[in-house]
Amino acid sequence: MASAPRTRPARLLLSVVAALLPVLVLFAMFGAAPAQAADGYRYWSFWQRGGDGGGWTYAVQGPSSARPGDGDVIGFRFAVSEDSDDATRPRGTAGFTAVCADTPAKGGTKRVAVVLDFGTAADAPDHRTPPAPRTECAQVGEDATAGEALAAVAKPLRYNSAALLCAIAGYPESGCGDKVTTSGKAHAAPKGDGGEASDGGGGSGGPSAGLIGGLAAVVLLGAAAVWQARRRRV
Repeated sequence: MASAPRTRPARLLLSVVAALLPVLVLFAMFGAAPAQAADGYRYWSFWQRGGDGGGWTYAVQGPSSARPGDGDVIGFRFAVSEDSDDATRPRGTAGFTAVCADTPAKGGTKRVAVVLDFGTAADAPDHRTPPAPRTECAQVGEDATAGEALAAVAKPLRYNSAALLCAIAGYPESGCGDKVTTSGKAHAAPKGDGGEASDGGGGSGGPSAGLIGGLAAVVLLGAAAVWQARRRRV
C-alpha cells in the first residue's frame, strides 16, 4: 500500500513523454524531408562591371540595347537559374587592362572586355563538359551595343523570335531558355564573383537536428519538472 504513491510520479512522467513523443517524431520527419522542387531556366545571363574594379551587376537592359563605354567589362554566363536574383555570375577576375592589353586604342572605336563563361556540366543540356571560359577584347564602334561587341568576338550567336540570346559561339546547339526542374537547393547559396555556389549551401526547408534535439531536451526537462513537483506533493 505504501508504495502506491511513489508509482504515480513515474506513471505521470511516462504519460507526458508518451504524449509528446509523436511531436518529436513529426519534427524528425519534416527535418529529414527533401527540399521542394522548383522551376528554373537554362539560359545566358548578361552582366556588367566597370573597368578593373567592382563586382558583377546583373544587367537591367538586354545586350541589344545596353551600350558599354570604352574600358568597360561585360560578361555572359550560361547556367540554370530560377530568376535574376538567383542567377550565377561569370567566373574569373580578369579586368579590362588584362583582357585588352594586346589591343591598342584606335580613334573612332572603343574597347570592351568580354567575359564568356559557358557554365558547368551540371548546367549543360546534356550534362556534358561545356567549353572552357574565356575572355576577349572587342574593338567596336563608339556607339556599339553589348550585343555588337559580343558578335565581334563570339560568333555565331543565336536569338529566338523574342530577341532572347540563345547561344554564344554556337553553344548550346539547341534550346533557348528551357524550363528545368531543380531541387530548390542546388541554387540556394549565394553566387559570388569568381566562384560557384556550394551544393550544400541551401536550407532543407525543415527544422535542423539542433532544433529537434533542443525540443527533445525541453520535453524531458518539462517532464522532470512535473515529476519533481508531484514528488514534493507526495
